[in-house]
Order: sequence, then C-alpha cells, then structure tokens
Amino acid sequence: MNADRRRSAWLIVAGAVAALVLGVATTMVLAGTGVFRHATPVTWRAQGARCSAPALPGQVVDVTASDMGPGMMGGTPGYGMRMMRLVARPATVTAGVVSLRVLNTGAMAHEVVVLPLPSGQGIGERPIGPAGKVSEAGSLGEASRSCAAGEGHGIAPGTMAWTTLTLRPGRYELVCNLPGHYLAGMYTELDVTSR
Repeated sequence: MNADRRRSAWLIVAGAVAALVLGVATTMVLAGTGVFRHATPVTWRAQGARCSAPALPGQVVDVTASDMGPGMMGGTPGYGMRMMRLVARPATVTAGVVSLRVLNTGAMAHEVVVLPLPSGQGIGERPIGPAGKVSEAGSLGEASRSCAAGEGHGIAPGTMAWTTLTLRPGRYELVCNLPGHYLAGMYTELDVTSR
C-alpha cells in the first residue's frame, strides 16, 4: 500500500511538472508571435457615444462636457450650484503634444476652447460679454466639431470631438464658450508641467 501511494504521488507530481513545462512553452511560442503586444487602438469610442475618436498623438486628456439636460433651470441645481460643467482627466500633463478627446454627455451642444490662464486668475473668473461669452483672444485651439477634429458649430449630445495642441508649461482654462455656458459653470483647469 505504501508503494502504491508513493507511485500515485509521483504520477501527480510528474503530471504537474509536465503541465507547467507545456504552459511555459506555449506562452513563449505565443509571445514570439506577438500575440501579447498591445497595439494602439485605431479608434476609441466612449460608452454610449455615437462616433469614435481616432488614435490621437501625444498625451490624451479625456474631457467630459455635461449639463443637467432639458428643464435644467427648474429643480435643484447640481454640480455644487454649477448647472453645467467640464471635467478633464488627467488634469495635469507634461509639456508637449496634448490631445483633448471630448465627450458630450449632456442634452445640449457644447464645445471646448483652450485659453491660457493669466497669473493670479482662477478658473471661472473671466469677464462675460453681452453675448454671454468670454473673450477667446489668445485661444490655442478648440474642439467643437461633432465626430471630427477642430473648430465647428458645437459638439452634439452623445458625440465626440477632438483637437491636438502643443502646450508649454503653464495653467490653461478649458471653457465652453457657447452663450451662457461659461456663466453656468462650464470651465475647468488643465495644468501643464515642464518635462
């Protein structure tokens, strides 16, 4: 009986070693063929978006534009009294090529304009003109074309837009400059650090 147990244990150990060797060999073969390499995706689609952004160069900042939807002027305001907002993730990048990938999760059209933030000025402190917009003087670019790059007539609800810029170290304010949107809270800060 003792010899049978030893023989069974030896068969179990031999089987486990064979399985381990086979697993390592299979992994090496697959790694050699490149099956484990992660290529940059050709397109990127946010969940629920009606279009995709292409693979973008540089550091990618995902910006979400949101609002409280239809009837936003009634009821209890959200977002800490801001009825609309922009959120950038990450909020800090290093200087160089930066791509903004914007998803409009709201019920209204939005845009993202990139403006340098003057020293000593905080976000949301720009003077608002009679048309309900801030000055875009010094703008470095914008994402406002639904399902495309660059400037357009607004990002439709449920769609994306994108833009690629070269940013120097400093503070930048991302704003939605459609009439009344900045006043309603559609701004956020993007900090760019030196390399």
